[in-house]
Amino acid sequence: MPYTIEQVKALVREYPDFPSKGILFRDIFPIFREPEAVECLVEHFVDRIKALGQRVDVVVGLDARGFLFGPLIAIKLGVAFAPVRKRGKLPGEVVSVTYLKEYGPDVFEMQADALEAGHNVVIIDDLLATGGSCKAAEELVCQLKGHVVLNAFVISLVGLEGDKQLKAPVYALIEC
Repeated sequence: MPYTIEQVKALVREYPDFPSKGILFRDIFPIFREPEAVECLVEHFVDRIKALGQRVDVVVGLDARGFLFGPLIAIKLGVAFAPVRKRGKLPGEVVSVTYLKEYGPDVFEMQADALEAGHNVVIIDDLLATGGSCKAAEELVCQLKGHVVLNAFVISLVGLEGDKQLKAPVYALIEC
């Protein structure tokens, strides 16, 4: 039985006080237990990306949950997928950027040949909170002379205003 996007949203579980007291954790993994829900989620993002009316050359997925559905979206769009990973996880020549997380600095890297100058990119991740990791990914794409046309998320924590940190437009399926 096919899922509607509202049914997909309903699969997201909430866990209070995880991973620490005062945090309400939203878990997307139940979506992946239902293949038709995954298909619905991927098609929803594909439709949203196509509605931009812009050429897309590469889908960039952020370490690690962006790897779950980023490649599926790229396949449906008929474009390349490129991962953004934590330092030291990618072979070959890489570009890197340091960004701040809640506990201190971290480094993201992308392979230097992951995209070409002028490529249009969609960045995919599960969650937009403060925007730090996605902003770092935007900077990596910029270093490679690409252009981010959309930052897409399953969930956005709107009160943290992460979208204000980003240059490209933001789309989130669920806004909390």
